[in-house]
Parts: sequence; C-alpha cells; structure tokens
Amino acid sequence: MVDDVVDRRLAAILVADVVGYSRMVAADEAAALAALKLHRQSVFNPAVATHSGRLVKLMGDGALVQFDSVVDAVDCALALQNTQTADAPLQEIILRIGINLGDVRFDGGDIYGDGVNVAARLESLAEPGGICISSVVKESIVGRVNALFEDGGEVQLKNIDRPIRIWKWRPPRSTTAKSAAPLKNVDSMQPSLAVLPFQNISGDVEQEYFADGVVEDMITALSRFRSFAVIARNSSFVYKGRATDVRQVARELGVRYVLEGSIRRAANRLRITAQLVEGGSGAHLWAEHYDGSTEDIFDFQDRITESVVAIVEPQIKSAEIARSRRERPESIEAYDLYLQTMVNFYADTPERNHAGLTLITQAIALEPNNATYLATAVMLLMQRGTLGWKLPAVEGLQALCRKYIERALSHGHGDATVAGICGNALIQYLKEYDRGFELVRKAVAFNPNNLDVVNFAGVVNLHCGSLDDAVTYFLRAERLSPNGLGAHWNLTGLAHVEMVRGNYEEALVWARKSMASNAEYSPCLWMLIAANALLGRMEEAQRHLANLLAISPEVTVASIRAGQAAKFPDRIEPVLEGLLLAGMPEA
Repeated sequence: MVDDVVDRRLAAILVADVVGYSRMVAADEAAALAALKLHRQSVFNPAVATHSGRLVKLMGDGALVQFDSVVDAVDCALALQNTQTADAPLQEIILRIGINLGDVRFDGGDIYGDGVNVAARLESLAEPGGICISSVVKESIVGRVNALFEDGGEVQLKNIDRPIRIWKWRPPRSTTAKSAAPLKNVDSMQPSLAVLPFQNISGDVEQEYFADGVVEDMITALSRFRSFAVIARNSSFVYKGRATDVRQVARELGVRYVLEGSIRRAANRLRITAQLVEGGSGAHLWAEHYDGSTEDIFDFQDRITESVVAIVEPQIKSAEIARSRRERPESIEAYDLYLQTMVNFYADTPERNHAGLTLITQAIALEPNNATYLATAVMLLMQRGTLGWKLPAVEGLQALCRKYIERALSHGHGDATVAGICGNALIQYLKEYDRGFELVRKAVAFNPNNLDVVNFAGVVNLHCGSLDDAVTYFLRAERLSPNGLGAHWNLTGLAHVEMVRGNYEEALVWARKSMASNAEYSPCLWMLIAANALLGRMEEAQRHLANLLAISPEVTVASIRAGQAAKFPDRIEPVLEGLLLAGMPEA
C-alpha cells in the first residue's frame, strides 16, 4: 500500500489563549462568551487577516493560527497585545501568545507536528498580555521587528524531547518593559543571515553529505560573530532539496542576507561555489568558487569554511554600511550612528577619525553600555593617540579610553572584536602589555575567523610578541580577505616586520600593496619614507614625506615615537631612523 503524499512545510505558528477565562465564565458565563465573541470579531480576526494569517481552528477560548512569514506572525501578536480599546468587555480579554517556527504537517484544514506542539507550550509561559517565542523565531526576526524580547533561558517543555530557549516580550504596561531602551535596541536592528543547504549538482550522493558538512561548519563558525545573527541549522535546512527564491526564503525566515551555494564533482576534483545575496532585492553581493581534490576532502572542507566565513562578515559589514547611507541617512538611532561611524573606522585619517568619533559618541549617549559602540570609540581614540597626529584634545584622552575599555569588557564578555580592540588599545595606547596581549589571545580563541581579530593578533605580536607569529597572523589575514576592509593593517604590518629585520626592499613590496588599499594610512607612508631613505632613494622618500605632511602637517618623529608601544624599542627604531634621514622634523 502506498502512503498518501504528506504536505509538510515550514510555517510560523501562533497560539493564543485568554487569561483567566474560566474565572470569567464562573462569574458570568453569558458576559464572558459575549466578550470573547466581540474580541474575536473586532480585534483578533482583523489582526490575523491584516497580517496574512490563516485561522486554523478555535479551541474554546484559544486559537491556532498559521503564517507563511514569521515576521507577520510576530507583528500580528504585537498588534493584538498593543491594541487599546475603550470598550469595557474587550478590556476584560487579555491574551497570552506563544509563537514557534517549525516543520508542520498539513492535513485537510488542520495542522500537526512538533512546530505546533512547541507553540502551544510557549503560550502557557507568556505573561498575561505578553508573548513568548522560541529561539528560532527570535533569530528569524532580528532586524525586522521593532520590539524588545528578553532572554528567558532554556526550558524543558512538556512532551518535547529537547530543551527550548525562549524569549519574552512583556506588555507595555509592565514596569520592566517601560524601563527598556526608548529607541530600537541594537539587537532588533542587527543584521541576520541564513545559510541554505548547498545544492549537490554532481549526482553523487556521497557529495551530499560533504556539502551538508560544509554548511554545518559554516553555520557554527559564523555563529561566533556578534555583529550579525545566524539562523539555526534546523530552520535553514527545511529548504533542502526545494527550489527556492532567495527573496521568499529571506521573507519567511526574516533575514536580511542569504548564503547559498552548490557542489560539483568531476573525476577526483571537487568544486564548491558560494554566493552572498541580499534578501530584499535578490542582489548578489559576493560570489566565489573553491577547487580541491577528493583525496584531501576534510582539509578541503576546513579550507572552504575558513575562507567563506572570513569574507562573509566583512561583506555583510560593508553592505550594512552602504544600506545605512542609502536608506536612513536622517536617522539618529544608535545603530545607524554606529554604521555611519564604520564608514570612517577603517580610514585611519585625521578628518575621518574626528567624524567617526563624533558619531559614535552620540551612539554611546543613547546606549551607554553597548560594548560594540564602546569598543569602536576605543579604536578611534587609539588611532588618535598612536598615529602621530596633532589634533585638538588628543592629549589627555587616555583616561576616557581606559573608561570605555573597562565598560566594553564588562558588557561584551565573549565578543571577539571587543576583546581584540581593547587588547590592542591597551598595548599600543596605554602600554599595558601583558593584559593587552592576553585579551587579544582570548579574542583569537573566541573567533579565529574574525578578520579584524587576526589583524589585531598580528599587530600585538609585532609590538610585544614574536615577529614570526606576527607574520603568520598578517599572512593569514591577507589570505582570508586580500581586498577586505582593513587590508592596509596587515599589509603595513608585514612591511613593518621587514623593516625590523632590515629587509627594506621586501618592506617596500608590502607597503606598496598597502598603499593600493589605503593611500592615506600614515604608518604605510612611514614605511615607504623610511625604507626608501635607508636604501638611499631620497627623492622617492621625500615624495612620500610630502604626502604624509599633507595628511598630518605637524607630525614629528617624537610624536610617532610617543604613540608607539615601547616594550621592544628596537621594533620602531629602524622606521624612525629612516624618517629622520628623509627630513622629518625630530620634534
């Protein structure tokens, strides 16, 4: 006997129930029934229809609703819970709402499955007038819903064989909710990413497992980044084997970006392609392919994961910066201010530093304990103190930088970027070498694929660690993202190492590459000036010196020396010697 084909697909499930309905019935059954009927006709049903929901069934005072979009489900719940009415009977109807996103079986007009069961259990955990959602729903609405959900931790639900992490929204009348941030919080604005199962186009089933393994590794590695949220595997893998429109997937999962790809085998060769797509428009932001042998399949898998993960984060960062400038230039919300700051973050020039610091200071005023904003300010303050610029109020900023470092570390535990920036600043700006080195070591452990963190590890080893280790980190950064944001850091770092080792020709090779990435980066110009001067090419050295003085007119050898880490003075002395030889003022 052949089983009927089962209609099973991903759906958002909303379960609602009336708080204290049994008590209302006991007090006045007719009035309770009338109030419930009126609420459904004038509030509940219109909200469901407005948000494209389908009322599956009523269960006494409860209701089960199915949505194709998880964002629609949450927006519907918020609309229901925020409805204000002067009608006395309606004021008696207070709902609890639970929402889950999962695989659901459709049978006639009804729906069944684990996704429905979890939603029903979540409803009972919501506060009166509140909403309780699963972690997969939370991940799916990041950046798409203007509401603050608080972490409720992991709970064991009745008849569910695994712990479920829950998030709760409290009604506006709750004092806890009123004490929340008055503007959109960072989390609600945070970009989000779904990694879809890679398509096996080789026809070899064994490669299916390999492709799945690659994607699982990517999801795990990308989840280490705090700058965006990654949808869990059990949600994105619902699309395995299905022909999908990326824009529809983005809507259903509530994500801003989608990473997709394919695998092809020819003889003993494998090719993996990957592409990052903007969910709203379907525009391709980045694409690449990777070739390897089936003989070293596990090494190949690791290499693909490392390469894709390292470049996706900078690509998302660049896309978010462009998006902020394009879509919300007038916004004063903290996250927008942060994105506008990032336009200046990697520039490393006095004017851009001033603009960035002004913006991020406004963001910190709105969210004073946001670790990302604090660390961004730390980086900009460190630039001011270490690059030899003569800007107003450069002196005396160490105390402010130290305050921001302590606050950022207190509120950003486990964040690789925060630890990396703070450790770097402690070494270069505040001369706390041991603590700074340990922080950067931890940052690498938190996320070894974070390009900025890899660069920071190279910098701190250059200043107070092993030069060989510095080269290892800088070369890794160059391999992971040769043209990414901040490439001038690792390229200049490699030039600096060669200067310390007396290899001035090699230093020029790296410095020229750095200049192609950022022609106004002061340390890169230091290397070009010093290496040419020490090689006797004075005309070339003085040409670069003129470029440097145009960027920072009052720079001196003394100001550069004062801004550099001094644990190993011999690491900067060859550069300073060349600068003096080229004619830079001593003081």
